[in-house]
Amino acid sequence: MSGIRFNNEWSDYKIIATGSGKKLEQLENIFLLRPDPQIIWDSQFNLSEYKDITAVFENASSGEQGTWKKIVSVPESFTISWRNLKFSLKLMKFKHIGIFPEQAYNWAKMIDLIKLSGRPISVLNLFAYTGGASIACASQGASVCHVDASKAMTERAGINARLSGLSNAHIRYIIDDCVSFVEREIRRKHKYDAIIMDPPAYGRGPKGELWKIHEQVYSLVELTRQVLSDNPLFHLINSYASGLQPTAMENVQRLVFKNFNCNIESYEIGIPTLEKNIVLPCGASSMVVF
Repeated sequence: MSGIRFNNEWSDYKIIATGSGKKLEQLENIFLLRPDPQIIWDSQFNLSEYKDITAVFENASSGEQGTWKKIVSVPESFTISWRNLKFSLKLMKFKHIGIFPEQAYNWAKMIDLIKLSGRPISVLNLFAYTGGASIACASQGASVCHVDASKAMTERAGINARLSGLSNAHIRYIIDDCVSFVEREIRRKHKYDAIIMDPPAYGRGPKGELWKIHEQVYSLVELTRQVLSDNPLFHLINSYASGLQPTAMENVQRLVFKNFNCNIESYEIGIPTLEKNIVLPCGASSMVVF
């Protein structure tokens, strides 16, 4: 098996089977069938005939746009757990459900680094989505600045923090364009000990700001260097559905942080399935540990 990294601590999430461009997932008592572009192998049985399917995401003629076809009634929201953290999920457009379970591998790494540091840590989480990384860091006492352009996703991050018993955690929620926010933080001379970024391949900020990862990720990493504290802990880049390889992101960090005393590791992340020796690849990460 390849050197793909994954975490096995989900208590109520699993991938039952994959194939023919789709994955069959179980989230508590909900069974979803969703497309996945990485699944280029044939299925071992007709996944759409699985007897317990709750809902199927059906693609439109192109891209990821489509609709959820509900086979049985689906709650407006439902909850799954990882360690002591809880996440409120729902069936969303563009096949999303409000979480990327493969990121548990990175959450575990960040938790360990913060715990071992033995000091107060401030974290800047950019493109923070529904807050998995934010609440993982906050669970160890870190203060977190959570930045995302989507009001709906930011509100869901707050729900996840409350579900996880972190209502009083030091999490500041910012709805903003991430590049613009970092530029303002540089002018304000605000500093952070750890930086996380999970940028989309393409997107727009709340005021229509255009983001293209291949054209802008290097300059953003350079900007984030300017908001690192004098005693930084880590810098993490995630890439999902952008086509960026782990080594490409590592090269960016090696150039930007060439004058720092640090270790850099890049890797592919994924999710193990119930199928023998099959791990679903889900993206790439590169982490600098100072």
